[in-house]
Amino acid sequence: MIPLPPAVALRSHSRRTPRARLPAASLTPLAPPGARFRAPPDFLRAEAVYNGPVDYLWTPWRYAYVTSAETEQRPGIPPELDAYPGGSACVFCNIVAAADYAIAHGMDPAAADRAALIVARADHNYICLNRFPYTSGHVMVVPYEHQSSLAQLSAPAAAEIMDLSRRAERALGAVYHPDGFNFGLNLGKAAGAGVAGHLHLHALPRWLGDTNFITVTGETRVLPEDLSVTWERLRSAFAVVASNFADERQSAP
Repeated sequence: MIPLPPAVALRSHSRRTPRARLPAASLTPLAPPGARFRAPPDFLRAEAVYNGPVDYLWTPWRYAYVTSAETEQRPGIPPELDAYPGGSACVFCNIVAAADYAIAHGMDPAAADRAALIVARADHNYICLNRFPYTSGHVMVVPYEHQSSLAQLSAPAAAEIMDLSRRAERALGAVYHPDGFNFGLNLGKAAGAGVAGHLHLHALPRWLGDTNFITVTGETRVLPEDLSVTWERLRSAFAVVASNFADERQSAP
């Protein structure tokens, strides 16, 4: 026996009806307080029929992020690394430059990389977490060179991107055990690049069913892991993978 709260009845009755068309008389509960029922009531079954405007989930923090790329003076520099005196309009150049400046002025390298969300460094590229990930474990392989085109990128940097992508597959697989992966470059705004001036390769684990109803209907991602936890797990995993890759190269004929 389930009690029927009047507030629930009111919301279910009116949520899909345009306000301009909703008569005042219809704002009465469908059942008196304390009413009980056994079978699903009509108003719940009627909810399966779409008859009004969609709902909105307001995310002002996301709006601030997506509009800051062209207006923020020093994008990508976290508060922990704000002492960095330089800065450009490129988030990826700022991330590594601010971390390097902090390290050069006495900050522990791991602490600086944690603040910048850098999980691994190589000769021509670094790997960092996406601050607004599509899934937990969403990383980006970023060249130190500021280039928007893969064809213009130096050959060593381009080759290393593929090497680091292989490492990312191993590290993400070891940590998250996903059902699959997405790896990809978006070159240019028309192709969906959020930062079109500095190319970067996305790598993220995927699971069967991870595009669920809240993603499809609400354009919202539910992430179960905090970025600080992700950084800790992937920092260690990439270190192990780098060591394994070095051993494989030494043992190769």
